[in-house]
Amino acid sequence: MKNRHWILEARPKASIDESCFAWRESEIGRPAEGEVLIRNRWLSFDPTQRGWMTRDTYISKIPLGSVMLAGGVGEIIESRHPHFESGDLVLGGVGWQDYVITDGTDYIPIQKIPAGTPPNLALGIFGFTGLTGYFGTFEVGKPRAGETFVVSGAAGATGSVAGMIAKIQGCRVIGIAGGARKCDWLIAQGFDGAIDYKNENVADRLRALCPDGIDVYFDNVGGEILEAVLDQIAPRARIVLCGAISGYESEELPPGPRNYMNLVFRHGRMEGFLWMEYAKKVPEATQDLMRWHAEGKLVQLEDVQHGLENAPKTLMRLFSGANMGKQLLKLDDADG
Repeated sequence: MKNRHWILEARPKASIDESCFAWRESEIGRPAEGEVLIRNRWLSFDPTQRGWMTRDTYISKIPLGSVMLAGGVGEIIESRHPHFESGDLVLGGVGWQDYVITDGTDYIPIQKIPAGTPPNLALGIFGFTGLTGYFGTFEVGKPRAGETFVVSGAAGATGSVAGMIAKIQGCRVIGIAGGARKCDWLIAQGFDGAIDYKNENVADRLRALCPDGIDVYFDNVGGEILEAVLDQIAPRARIVLCGAISGYESEELPPGPRNYMNLVFRHGRMEGFLWMEYAKKVPEATQDLMRWHAEGKLVQLEDVQHGLENAPKTLMRLFSGANMGKQLLKLDDADG
């Protein structure tokens, strides 16, 4: 059997294009003692992968010539590991390929998916995406009922979860997204307001929708929108730094916000985080996320593409704004 895979051929200087990747085929090996052979079924696409391609982040940058990294769900088809059996569905760092051999301790350690959990949800609201929205909101944002909560990238995978959690906590939630279709979806989910950054003046709309200031801002985009929010923060505001996708495809990192001193004048706080630092709280978080989903308070918006050959195009959708919600790719022969 052959293992089809995409390698990182070149580092992007600005926008990602297909020339950054090369298609390869190789023989499938056999797992050694302590390893498993996984057949991939679903792949996750996230803005952080852009960082992995170009620089050291919370993991080392991907070496040129190596399989492009990604989280995913697969089925173990051969196991020589004491904690896994053939037939187990697992989530972890699998990469853009049909098969992967691993000892389970890669950049995203593999773990079993609870029985009955759909793979798309395991990669979305019950997985890294949901946990990021959950811990960023609760551990950094600390929202209180009645406060104004603003989230950028609000129709994206993480932003939508953060906004829905804030609504569950009794906040007044304003979402910022690109395009009328995305803004309409936010209102349909119960958001109290939506700002279309592509067609509206964000600063003007924030002043209109948040006359008493912004108590919590969940930032997924950085740049000019972060500056606009800083102008409108309330006393003791908390800014949650989750991502800065507006600058990911720039050849040089943009300068920081010019008005960050508003944090001093209004006694605010701006803090970054990674969900992994709250690993001990994952069982509690997952229980909450699953309960809210069952109650209909937390829904997954997703964009599903098909076929490993379309992996580069699928990643590019994140940066063109083509996708809504969680970006996934389903391998053609995957069931479920």
